[in-house]
Amino acid sequence: MFSPEFSHQYSPMAKPHVRNKTHPCLTDGFLFLGGAFFALLIVWSFSSLLNSAPRFDSTPLSEAKATSEARSPGCAANLRYDPPDETFYDDQEMSYSIEKKIEDWDEKRKRWLKLHPSFAAGARERVVLVTGSQPKPCKNPIGDHLLLRFFKNKVDYCRIHGYDIFYNNVLLNPKMNSFWAKLPVVKAAMLAHPEAEWIWWVDSDAAFTDMEFKLPLERYRNHNVVVHGWPKLIYEAKSWTSLNAGVFLIRNCQWSMDFMDTWANMGPIGADYAKWGQLQRSTFKDKIFPESDDQAALIYLLYTEKDKYYDNIYLEGEFYFEGYWLEILPTYDNITGRYMEIERRVRTLRRRHAEKVSESYAAQREQYLKEAGNGRGSWRRPFITHFTGCQPCSGDHNQMYSGETCWSGMVKALNFADNQVLRKYGFVHPDLRDSSLVSPVPFDFPDDGPWG
Repeated sequence: MFSPEFSHQYSPMAKPHVRNKTHPCLTDGFLFLGGAFFALLIVWSFSSLLNSAPRFDSTPLSEAKATSEARSPGCAANLRYDPPDETFYDDQEMSYSIEKKIEDWDEKRKRWLKLHPSFAAGARERVVLVTGSQPKPCKNPIGDHLLLRFFKNKVDYCRIHGYDIFYNNVLLNPKMNSFWAKLPVVKAAMLAHPEAEWIWWVDSDAAFTDMEFKLPLERYRNHNVVVHGWPKLIYEAKSWTSLNAGVFLIRNCQWSMDFMDTWANMGPIGADYAKWGQLQRSTFKDKIFPESDDQAALIYLLYTEKDKYYDNIYLEGEFYFEGYWLEILPTYDNITGRYMEIERRVRTLRRRHAEKVSESYAAQREQYLKEAGNGRGSWRRPFITHFTGCQPCSGDHNQMYSGETCWSGMVKALNFADNQVLRKYGFVHPDLRDSSLVSPVPFDFPDDGPWG
């Protein structure tokens, strides 16, 4: 900003040239009247110009206001704008039901985004996480508490990475219960969130245990479904555990709508539900119960119609897109130690920072994790620890391990994840087996701290 003395330059030595000498009072009067008249003339002219100037913008004021309202300051989506133009939501034939087909979804979604331009930025990477549980209280005395903590874990992860989350605890289709209940919810979420490119289902008994890791969406750009699985176990071993359908990512598009129809009709709403169970069990010898289930149905589609589905479904096996808890739990202590070693060497990684910029520190840490590996045998934090077979709500766990093993394992996993969050708030659990105890984090941790 310029200083006042340089904003108006003048010379105090300059004098006006005097040609005629007149009476000072008369001169002042004429000057005053002339100045007043000139000022009025300018105001009148300016007013006339404004009132008579032609409008080159033919847009009605109401439409101009609507267009203006559609825009949002910066890059944020405008949550207060929904134009009166008709969209698929105004079609009385459109149904959220898993039993009703959706057609032309790509065009309908494209039109909605066009009418809501503030959602266009970042649309290709927008994710909505969907999860849920049963409508009634848990039979297991600690089941509701565990489910609450699993939900908190998902909320923490979504807050850190800017994802929306929807938790459902009702059956959207009474026929589609148990493991099939997720499909009606996922379809409804696709319709409720046309702004999202991906819907991400995560089972209630799955916990994020690497709060920094973010989905590598660019890797899946040519696929419509992502699930943890292994081609050899599908096409050679023909195993019922060749993939896990408890965590999957599905693109919000017409292909996925059609795929969901096919998949869901292998469940209780389908006319051939009993037949599908028989076919699955005869194909996958390690399937332990006779009814058709969502996981076996997905594997069966991949196995019997490879040409149709394989190129569209990404079998993620490079990292723990979800990982079996019994395999993962014993690795937590070593992983914690290895991460602390990195932070002792790299001061920037142990710098205190706002939670909102956590992804920046995750990106910095990545260069020090190149030798960590992924999956089994790795000392990288497992992305998702999945407590398959534990059934925390009903308590009807797999008999190959005790309930106490499940419940204590869940507490350890949830506290392992919670420490990564709590640290941004200045505290950590010094003992992963004790959820109630926390200790303050010293400055420049981990040079000194509760994790000895």
